[in-house]
Amino acid sequence: MGEESKGNVSGAVPIKGIADVHLTEVRSLLSLQKLVEELVPEQDGQNQGELDPEIQQQYRKELREKLRRMPPKEIAYILESLDPNERLVVWDEVKEGADPILALLSDDVLEELIDDSHYRNEKTTITAFELRDGRLHQISVSGPEDLKNVHPIWVDLVAPTKKIRGWIGEMFDVEVPDPVTLTDLEASARFYVEDDGEVHLHSDFLLDTKDESRNVPVALILHNEILFTVRTEELPVFRLQRARARTRPGYVTDGKDVLIDLYAADVEYSANALEDVYGELEKAGTQVLRSHVTDVEASHILAAVAEAEDLNGRTRRSVLDTRRALSFLLRGKLLSDAQQLDVREILRDIESLDGHTAFLFNKINFLMDATDSAININQNKKIERLTVLSVVFMPINVLAGAGGMSEFSSMAQALDWPMPLAYTGFFLGMGVVGAIMFLGLRLFERRQPKRPRADNRRTA
Repeated sequence: MGEESKGNVSGAVPIKGIADVHLTEVRSLLSLQKLVEELVPEQDGQNQGELDPEIQQQYRKELREKLRRMPPKEIAYILESLDPNERLVVWDEVKEGADPILALLSDDVLEELIDDSHYRNEKTTITAFELRDGRLHQISVSGPEDLKNVHPIWVDLVAPTKKIRGWIGEMFDVEVPDPVTLTDLEASARFYVEDDGEVHLHSDFLLDTKDESRNVPVALILHNEILFTVRTEELPVFRLQRARARTRPGYVTDGKDVLIDLYAADVEYSANALEDVYGELEKAGTQVLRSHVTDVEASHILAAVAEAEDLNGRTRRSVLDTRRALSFLLRGKLLSDAQQLDVREILRDIESLDGHTAFLFNKINFLMDATDSAININQNKKIERLTVLSVVFMPINVLAGAGGMSEFSSMAQALDWPMPLAYTGFFLGMGVVGAIMFLGLRLFERRQPKRPRADNRRTA
């Protein structure tokens, strides 16, 4: 007993014991806040408006200060121990910068907090599409109840959590993959058909923004004539496809049509990205082919050309992945005759894009070489100026070395020249020699044949 008391006095209380004390205090504050919410409405309307916000803010402020002083381990323990309703109140106070806390929570509590409407990831969206009068009808989904009595042909999942993937899989008897792990798949495992006929395709779709361009992996699953698409973020290709299918009757009839049209929209989006590359290279080419390019301008041109090369490469990768997916669908004999014709038309469009990407690669290499040449010309001009200065000052340096010798002073004294006059004449002679050398170099440069200006290389 004495040892235990001594240990408690010295502060060696088990961490769980301290967390239990804090848990009791938090529960007490939550109970008082709940009691106020229950008692205040029984008062008249005038007193309610005066007391309710003030008392609730007092308890909320006290709870906030207490949680702010706790380490993440204790807050995670408290969240695990509270009831769901109380847990949301505490979570609302600590969710800002709560990554250390989230790392300590169990999967069930973590899913409950993230999936709850109070703290749902802004990127997480679930959208179902049902055919009505030949058009796609969009249905926003927040839970399983929204899909009752709905027969979708397309279910689109953006950044779904584990809980969302779970109930979607149970409702449609399909295994929904985690979009974060899509990049871990080998290239040979991206397209396959399950024994029950379920078709899996994992493709990279292009995302081109003002800030960056990258490829986003997307999982596409065909199961029971329903297309499931899973990705980490929204993509312009999907927005384009949804807009078309909603406004054009008969544009799609089943999940396979939606799948093919997504790939067609990706090819069209890639073609638009290549047009942007053309525009950027045209601007860079106009600057490079001028008669003079400064080093600062050359650095900007190199940066623009590098960005164009990156976008061109990513576009080529996206188109190549689309070709592999469509070829897989054709080889698997999974499409109708009309759908096969559509796929072959898309493949012909892809072949035309291959020629454009190859041309752009050649143009990028040319602009890179031309910019490097402009930089080398600027460096040669600087070296030429240094050479001219060296030639001009070389005889002056010789004379200066001779003039600094003691023999020059002796010679001036022997000729009975005043020293100031002697050195003044000596410096004037050095200036005359330097001027003669400079004028001689200028005359030599003028006698050389002039190079044709780049501005005059074209005739009207």
